[in-house]
Amino acid sequence: MGLDLGIEGRWAVVCGSSKGLGLACAQALADAGVEVVLNGRSPGPLEAAASALAARIGRPVAAVAADVTEAQGRARLLAACPDPDILVTNAAGPAPGQFEDWDEAAWHAALQANMVAPLQLIRATLGPSSVDPSTAKLDIATTANG
Repeated sequence: MGLDLGIEGRWAVVCGSSKGLGLACAQALADAGVEVVLNGRSPGPLEAAASALAARIGRPVAAVAADVTEAQGRARLLAACPDPDILVTNAAGPAPGQFEDWDEAAWHAALQANMVAPLQLIRATLGPSSVDPSTAKLDIATTANG
């Protein structure tokens, strides 16, 4: 029997959750009894992840294909779960490489994906659940290796 985290029945939005660290976060939350909403930009891998997770936990898993660096994408995602108890704003960082090889456009893209979009999602979810000390907002940035 696993550790009871006291989060069973809560709702979570997990960005970048079609693979890697985001999917691992979604799996751990779902295993703890949390209802998860997966998110990613690519519909195919996202639907595959949602189907596999649903089969694993024996209940439906929502999936919203949307780019959260765009206002329309954030709105579509939050329409599926407007007041999440848990928000994981996982995003890929800049591609691995040498600092001197990254131009200003790469810096802006990384800041948009890893700072601006997560802050906008956090601000958009500061509703009734945000005063509950058992809710959480978690921002994760990783390097994408393909």
